[in-house]
Amino acid sequence: MFEILMYLFESYFDAGSYPEPDKLSRKLSAAGFEGEEIDEALTWLSALQQQSPDSYPASLEHAGLRHFAELELHRISYEARQFLMFSERQHMISAVEREMIIDRAVALQQENLGLDKLKLIMLMVLWNRHQDIDPLLVEELLTPLYSTQLH
Repeated sequence: MFEILMYLFESYFDAGSYPEPDKLSRKLSAAGFEGEEIDEALTWLSALQQQSPDSYPASLEHAGLRHFAELELHRISYEARQFLMFSERQHMISAVEREMIIDRAVALQQENLGLDKLKLIMLMVLWNRHQDIDPLLVEELLTPLYSTQLH
């Protein structure tokens, strides 16, 4: 599924969004992705689309620390959780975006989700919110994924 998410970002980022599910399914199939993987990605993307302003508060004002639930601890690796918290402290993401990212990471039902995969989820959540994404942030989120190609 992560290959599909990267494909979507690479193919449609400049356009601002990706096609509707039926058209997207055909395009992904034509690009060589398997049916089960396409279905999984479309289900995940559908839930991502449902992360609307109505589903989350406009902001989360707090002075404390975010503690992770046991399920979150099992699903998201220590390194990925640390990066997520660092990103929030550095104002790369908001507390609301952090919660959206955690939601989408846990929804994958994978154990010990790595940093590269979390960064791709972050990128998709931010892109889905249709915000102007700082090019430096995009580079930070993509660099580890392409580090071998950059040299």
